[in-house]
Amino acid sequence: MKLSPAKNLRGEILIPGDKSISHRAVMLGALAEGVTEITNFLRGADCLSTMDCFRKMGIVIEDSGSVIRVHGKGLHGLSAPASMLDVGNSGTTTRLISGILAGQPFESTLNGDASIQKRPMNRIIAPLSMMGAQIQSMKDNGCAPLSISPARLRTLPGGAVRNVLKGIHYQSPVASAQVKSSVLFAGMYADGVTAVTEPALTRNHSELMLRQFGAEVISEGTTASITPEPRLQAQKIQVPGDISSAAYFIAAGLIVPGSRLLIRNVDINPTRDGILQVARQMGAKITLEHTDTSSAEITADILVESCGLKAVTIGGELIPALIDEIPMIAVLACFAEGTTVIRDAAELKVKESNRIDTVVTNLKAMGARIEATDDGMIIEGGHPLHGAVIESYLDHRIAMSFAVAALAAEGETTIRHGDCVNISYPGFYETLLSL
Repeated sequence: MKLSPAKNLRGEILIPGDKSISHRAVMLGALAEGVTEITNFLRGADCLSTMDCFRKMGIVIEDSGSVIRVHGKGLHGLSAPASMLDVGNSGTTTRLISGILAGQPFESTLNGDASIQKRPMNRIIAPLSMMGAQIQSMKDNGCAPLSISPARLRTLPGGAVRNVLKGIHYQSPVASAQVKSSVLFAGMYADGVTAVTEPALTRNHSELMLRQFGAEVISEGTTASITPEPRLQAQKIQVPGDISSAAYFIAAGLIVPGSRLLIRNVDINPTRDGILQVARQMGAKITLEHTDTSSAEITADILVESCGLKAVTIGGELIPALIDEIPMIAVLACFAEGTTVIRDAAELKVKESNRIDTVVTNLKAMGARIEATDDGMIIEGGHPLHGAVIESYLDHRIAMSFAVAALAAEGETTIRHGDCVNISYPGFYETLLSL
């Protein structure tokens, strides 16, 4: 993908549906009774991997173009897949579906692309094993492929076979919504209440949606717990716009002079709005309009206008609320006056790429003054960027972040393997260029 500087950006856009919510809507819809209807579903490669996995387990999923219809079979209605479940590039699919598979009375195997086969899975293997699940890294390296077998099979009156896990209270060493969700999903198949306590609060889409489908979930501080054997009921899910996708346009509107953008219907869930908090700390001109609090997920239109920015220090409990947006924030910091410090973000090393290394390497190629640290980076802002050849490392968030950087740099920028944006945002370049 080749991009040139933009004179300004103007217009209104609708961004695709939230990736996290789209995944969870299919998963819980499959385990519910009745037909769940999902609108504004994200048709990115990751969410399509989730759909494919559940189809392989006997779930009928219709896609009419405007609506996804998931024909649920109830909590115990999944069938043994005839082949391996392919999660593609999706860490969310891998970790969340493992919690569901841990409670099934059949064997299954999970695998994905080369990136997935390097991403850490011990973080879910440990708690699921504590619950009695038989889950193994088939290469004994803590990564996919994963093999999952029944734990304690129990035959009920009438002949139905159940796989019963043990309810636990898990103290998670990492702040990860994927770990929390995996354990809560497994908790639906346990013999007692299952709870997860995190070191910092992470996105709570699983808790909100489990409640919407009828599960008993209690959230207190950084602890979430679930009562087993919920009877989930089909729902109508309107997926709001993904704030992680909106982040690129928020940043673009701020750093390209003379810009004014309105981004409509974005989820501003307070466990996900770290990009808004940081941008405001940097002095950004951002206005929320038409805020809607009528459902569990809060939405708003985001008006962004270009302005001068100042450096900030980012770390601590704010990091989980913006971990996916840090590559874009690093680009923003290049256009801020002063030195920005990002810390407590070692989780960046185990994403689709090592995002500390990939961000620093690519920004240096564009002339930025930036250094990597063990858990983040230090960026000296106020120095112009120039065009360069950018390696995406097949990481969608790297490709999109540097597409935005290219609009405010001098000269042409080339992004190698730029089509990896299809993982989370098909049509990203078309939307960007339309402005």
